[in-house]
Amino acid sequence: MKFADLGLSDELLQSVLDAGYDTPTAIQAQAIPSVLMMRDIIGIAQTGTGKTASFVLPMIDILAHGRRRALMPRSLILEPTRELAAQVAENFEKYGKNHDLKMALLIGGVQMGDQVKALQDGVDVLIATPGRLMDLFERGKIMLNGCSLLVIDEADRMLDMGFIPDIETICSKLPPNRQTLLFSATMPPVIKKLADKFLSNPKYIEVARPASNNSNIAQHKIHVSTRGKREALRHLLRTDNVSTAIIFANRKTTVRELAKSLQQSGFSAGEIHGDMDQNARNAELQKFKDGAISILVASDVAARGLDVKGVSHVFNYDTPWHPDDYVHRIGRTGRAGASGRAFTFVTSEDAEAIANVEKLTGMSIPVFTLEGAEAAPAAREDAAPRESGRRERAPRGEKAPRKERAPKAAAAEPVVEREEAPVREARAPRIQRDEPRPPKDVLTELPSKPGEWNGPVPGFLSVSAL
Repeated sequence: MKFADLGLSDELLQSVLDAGYDTPTAIQAQAIPSVLMMRDIIGIAQTGTGKTASFVLPMIDILAHGRRRALMPRSLILEPTRELAAQVAENFEKYGKNHDLKMALLIGGVQMGDQVKALQDGVDVLIATPGRLMDLFERGKIMLNGCSLLVIDEADRMLDMGFIPDIETICSKLPPNRQTLLFSATMPPVIKKLADKFLSNPKYIEVARPASNNSNIAQHKIHVSTRGKREALRHLLRTDNVSTAIIFANRKTTVRELAKSLQQSGFSAGEIHGDMDQNARNAELQKFKDGAISILVASDVAARGLDVKGVSHVFNYDTPWHPDDYVHRIGRTGRAGASGRAFTFVTSEDAEAIANVEKLTGMSIPVFTLEGAEAAPAAREDAAPRESGRRERAPRGEKAPRKERAPKAAAAEPVVEREEAPVREARAPRIQRDEPRPPKDVLTELPSKPGEWNGPVPGFLSVSAL
């Protein structure tokens, strides 16, 4: 099947061919005709399957005829992250170049002024994150009653990020007779309930997971200690023919520290995570796309929707907490028919997480053994302290009598004895020898009965002692 068989306009087909595509993916082949027929859609598909084009292409043809009105977008696409929203906007620019369509991008982290001005001029396509859209709606800067087409993308990610209440509020403000397209990697009960409430007789489309059938991605897991991760990563970056790589970590602090460590080791590395403002994130992404840096360390904020051609490797520095994130992460390589490699570092604490990943993907990820001298420290680094600890504990058990320490205790005892009673008794004679000195008050020292005095006669008494 070719794109020409899907019912798209000639102008749109030319844009697709100019972009280098002529054969649709599975999700595109199934979704595009149904969207053009104005049906509601539930699409279960991962990123990397061509899902974005499956709704962008038919939307361009649907919106080709119509009139724009101020503050009233004709269609709305909801995305969970700024990066994914920007990615969808790029798709509209690329495929809609032969159509007179205006688009606005509403995302956080950028000034509202330009966004509000675009809405006032009227837009055909509004791409937004729920938070910024709700903010402008509550300020009275946007009206949703003229929106005839709604796309909820990455619905399960919306659920993870706590956006479902916002989405329900937004849906309630839209016309009830609209067309709704919902895409999700999985269908948990909350998303199923959302679909049942806001979609009308939808067509259900599900495509295979790329992690289970994409033979272009060579997947490996590496058993390492927590402290051995960095050495293992540096070894692979130097020896596995890495041209460009994305390294994923679970925490923003890990992203920052790892990027700095790689830079200090001489690698051309950048970082992207949620604590960076939008301009800084865009700048890092652009440097990576332009080749100014060859390694991008990222949190999962960049795992979905990040489309960079020619990524040769993906490294899961941390095993992802959610198995779906594994699929999205490794999907950054092996795209558009290219080959790629994905390595996942697994520590003893990650046993359950990697088991969930393998259960989800339906495959046992092969174990990769690091070779060469660099691999040994990763294993020894954690083992050496345990071995030395056992050697230290054993001698302490053998020295229970502590014969060598006994002399130290004996040497200390004489010091104590000099302070005890026998020493004070030895000093008593010195006190007695001091007594012949004349008392301060002689009268108090004289005996009460004459003849009982045995001491020396005071010098002031002019009497003889005889």
